[in-house]
Amino acid sequence: MALRIPVVASLTLLALSASFSVQSQTPAPAGDAHSGNAKRGHDLAYTCQGCHSIPNYKNVYPTYSVPKLSGQRPEYLLAALKAYKSGERSHGTMHSQASSMSEQDMADISAFLAGDNVLTKSANDVPAAARPKASETCLACHGTNGVGITADYPTIAGQHKDYIARALHDYQKGGRKNPIMGGMAQTLTPEDIEQLAEYYSKQQPALETLPKKTFFFSSAK
Repeated sequence: MALRIPVVASLTLLALSASFSVQSQTPAPAGDAHSGNAKRGHDLAYTCQGCHSIPNYKNVYPTYSVPKLSGQRPEYLLAALKAYKSGERSHGTMHSQASSMSEQDMADISAFLAGDNVLTKSANDVPAAARPKASETCLACHGTNGVGITADYPTIAGQHKDYIARALHDYQKGGRKNPIMGGMAQTLTPEDIEQLAEYYSKQQPALETLPKKTFFFSSAK
């Protein structure tokens, strides 16, 4: 939640201009900026749906699947948007999208994108013989079923295999600057990454592609 949203350049410009318009017309609710308002997030997130509501949609270059977001914890989605905005995560389109958002906008959008069926039950019930050896480094945060053990850790259960692999490579190369994941990723071989991505992409219950709205400006959730 993830969170990288690829689009063709012309569509990106159109989406961004529309985003500014909707944000100016939708007042932020009073209260804690970390408490997301999913209804308001629904109104702000239609540009997100241009990529994240299309099953198996691909980032243009480099080519990999756009991540599934429905079921992800909103706290993690918020952290990811902040990382794209700050440049901690490197992705041109996502940086442009996040840079236009206030912290309240990001919290509201995250609440909407997470959906009503957030995955929260991390487990460690798969024996070592039935999973990749490298998964031992993942258990403390993602369990054996790929569900983050806390709200700050991402769920990767059922995520696209190529997206998981891409994220791990980005942590290795510094495209994502997280000290914990950076250190973990440095220990992985290409074969480890392939096996981990294959394993976690098949775990259940799984993240899902966002439900597609029938009309961008619909107020119906």
